[in-house]
Amino acid sequence: MLPIQDEIRAHRFPFVNYSLIALNIIVFIIELMAGPNLEAALYEIALIPANVTAGFDLGDLKAIFTSMFLHAGLSHLLGNMLYLWIFGDNVEDRLGHFWYLVFYLAGGVVASFAHVALNPNSVIPTVGASGAIAAVLGAYLILFPQVKVLTFVPIGFFLRLTLLPASLLLGFWFVIQLFNGLLTLGLADMGGTAFWAHIGGFVFGVLIGWLINKEHLGQPVKRWVED
Repeated sequence: MLPIQDEIRAHRFPFVNYSLIALNIIVFIIELMAGPNLEAALYEIALIPANVTAGFDLGDLKAIFTSMFLHAGLSHLLGNMLYLWIFGDNVEDRLGHFWYLVFYLAGGVVASFAHVALNPNSVIPTVGASGAIAAVLGAYLILFPQVKVLTFVPIGFFLRLTLLPASLLLGFWFVIQLFNGLLTLGLADMGGTAFWAHIGGFVFGVLIGWLINKEHLGQPVKRWVED
């Protein structure tokens, strides 16, 4: 399923979310400019689980944050930015600009440690904003479960454009991540998708969303009014 847009608009301009998207795109352009030197650079600035478990230091802490803004290819970047564009603005609206940035970065950190915990001996560089964005999705699921999301749904060889509740769309997304993550348990890390980073980030986002609802923090987000 491919989401296109949700039915609510933020009533505060989501400049943090847009800045995160812009930063990811700028970093990707820099990656392209690195050319054949990129692979060597990734071992210096990307998160490598085996380095963390061998003895965590400031270099590993730096790598956790820099890896959040690196991507393995154009499709990886576009997929992540699409989800951040659709769901991030409303979460920022609810948390406020500063706390949204803190939440986003914290989600990325939690996701990174979840990946390290399940792949402690991996020497493969881990890159991507997926863990932090998964936290955004988890928070959105709790804060706006009934909001409808315009989504392309595959039906056989065709795609049907339909409105789905966020609870169904994001719940399905999480089940897929969990299923694939369980399949990787006990297997050697051969690269590919860091499913446990997605799972860890999403669970963190759900927890934060629950705490926000419990304490009635943040601002409500207005629905569209259409005729």
